[in-house]
Amino acid sequence: MSEAPFTISVSDEKLQLLREKLGLATLPDELEGSATQYGAPLGDIRRIVARWLGGYDWRKHEAQLNAELPQFTQDVEVDGHGALNIHYVHQRGDAVGAIPLLFVHGWPGSFLEVKKLLPLLRQSSPEHPSFHIVALSLPGFGFSAAPKKKGFGCAQIDGSLSDVMNMGGDWGHVIAEVYGGKHSKAWHTNIPMGPGPHPIYRPLLLLYHLLGWYTPAEKAGLKRMLEYQKNGQGYVAIQSTKPQTLGYSLADSPAGLLAWIYEKLVDWTDEYPWDDDEGSGSLYT
Repeated sequence: MSEAPFTISVSDEKLQLLREKLGLATLPDELEGSATQYGAPLGDIRRIVARWLGGYDWRKHEAQLNAELPQFTQDVEVDGHGALNIHYVHQRGDAVGAIPLLFVHGWPGSFLEVKKLLPLLRQSSPEHPSFHIVALSLPGFGFSAAPKKKGFGCAQIDGSLSDVMNMGGDWGHVIAEVYGGKHSKAWHTNIPMGPGPHPIYRPLLLLYHLLGWYTPAEKAGLKRMLEYQKNGQGYVAIQSTKPQTLGYSLADSPAGLLAWIYEKLVDWTDEYPWDDDEGSGSLYT
């Protein structure tokens, strides 16, 4: 199972079809003053669709990604699912004895999340270690093949990671937790999940909770978590129960896929100042 160099090369035919579909997109109306309350704002989606049609240069960005990111693919055997062709970035560290680091993205994410980190992680410095980085596209994401049979979960992804090589975010947190406990000395996540209060297993934590001994920052975090649980998890329900139904719309409509991903990309990045071209790179892949 040797690795093969990979170059992003989207065909002219696919780009032309994308432009045609964008040009024929029918966007919904919007309630006055709703902003982001009910999802991706109409003005934002209309602006990005116009940018994709009239100014975004895919070939320019495609060439930049190929120049900056050393990419490869490898066929990986997954028990019960045959061989999957897995895409990944592989960047060696500058220092002798650099530490192997597997970067695992989440949803709605991709291998591009590692792009700005690569120069920092690979560089040699007396103040911090240097890393050999592998940032893969999870099966079914980006340029990695998708499984064709039911029953493909974290255990199967763990098996595919073992063959190509921890840091995980969002969905990557769950995967990295499974993988990291078996195959790595340490793992880091940007979505830490701790056990909740319990009268038997964590009684002091329960007492702490009942007495309300929370700092202002903790109270703000709890408030945000409750708001997310109430109004931000609709995507989980549909994607984890009836993804096939949703898939018809997302596979056929680039504007629909844009809106579906854009909402979370913006909402989950703490007011990061996205410009339309940077965000478009993430959405295209």
